[in-house]
Amino acid sequence: MNYKLKLVILFEALLGATLLLSKCTDTSTETAESPSELSQSSAFVANPTVVEEQPVGKLTIGDEAPPFELPGIDGGFHSLDDYADADVLVINFTCNHCPTAQAYEDRFIQVVEDYKDEKVAFVAISSNSPIAILPEELGYTDLSDTFEEMKIRAKDKSYNFPYLYDGDTHAFSLAYGPTATPHVFVFDKDRKLSYSGRIDSSEKPGTANAEDLRNAIDLTLTGQDLPEGTAQTPSFGCSMKWAWKNDYTIKTNKAWDEKEVNIEKLSPSGLAELLKNDSGQLLLVNFWATWCGPCIIEYPEFVTIQRMYGQRDFQFASVSMDSPAQVDKALKFLKGKSSALPNYIMDTEDKYEVIDVVGNEWDGSLPITLLIEPGGNVAYRVSGTIDAHELKKEIVDNPLIGRYY
Repeated sequence: MNYKLKLVILFEALLGATLLLSKCTDTSTETAESPSELSQSSAFVANPTVVEEQPVGKLTIGDEAPPFELPGIDGGFHSLDDYADADVLVINFTCNHCPTAQAYEDRFIQVVEDYKDEKVAFVAISSNSPIAILPEELGYTDLSDTFEEMKIRAKDKSYNFPYLYDGDTHAFSLAYGPTATPHVFVFDKDRKLSYSGRIDSSEKPGTANAEDLRNAIDLTLTGQDLPEGTAQTPSFGCSMKWAWKNDYTIKTNKAWDEKEVNIEKLSPSGLAELLKNDSGQLLLVNFWATWCGPCIIEYPEFVTIQRMYGQRDFQFASVSMDSPAQVDKALKFLKGKSSALPNYIMDTEDKYEVIDVVGNEWDGSLPITLLIEPGGNVAYRVSGTIDAHELKKEIVDNPLIGRYY
């Protein structure tokens, strides 16, 4: 190949590369995405924020449904217009943690299933602010009301409806004005409110079948008004956790942090008595040590668990396997974690004597956690680091605790 031909080939190659690069980088002729399109195309990250107190709306019969555009646990954004084809739209303001909301979950799921062949759309919205919820308010649940925990609850219960989040600033929920969880709103084809209130009048599972909601849907489908006095009913349940209602949360957390923390030496025979659990309560015991990395990382979860279930038939106790001479070191750690609960340190250097008391199922490694029913039966055992969510489920689903009043 002669020299001139080589130059021609090289020039064409460079020209082609330049054009290709220009095509990849020059977007001047393309249509830019709008801010809303960009926000919907990227993954939503919740950011619950304290806001100034705002007026809470109160819809009356005949009012139009306020518009909304909210992230769902399915990864997309949902708006009021998305359900324009439905003759009836049901919006259920609910949440994860409320025992009343949990008591109505199966009924609401069944209603959605029963109307799947009708032109009825169902949406659930959690408008609670996670920062306004104390551990002490989670005694009937394994989950709080964060966006990520909404995904877990929806999966656990196989939700058959969109579950949307409005817990950052309540940007849209305030216009609806739910008073408690759950609170349902039923809108007709023109998105005028036809019913607002309870799902039915009996909270306990198995005692009702969502009669009020079903009646509202049926009458709305046929274009009929609900009888006077039945179109708006009280909505019994947990109060809404608005983002400005966190003063009490701050005060309670501060009071817990200021509680006195102590540690008591425990003999092997005393440990045996503890594990017999003659308390009549569900007892959670964690064996740990200050030199055990996984132990100290997971320990704050146990304090949270005590705060969650401590007002029920439940007690957590910590047992340090540090040397008795290191009691001050163990106490310092416990104070740093606000462990204001029964704390023990074994008063023997003989670790195998302690292992013998606990039982052959323990290989001696730390941490180990036991959930003990009254009478000493170990209902749940974790050798190694706990899965905090799984442990909470074991606690709340134990017959001694339960999810409902």
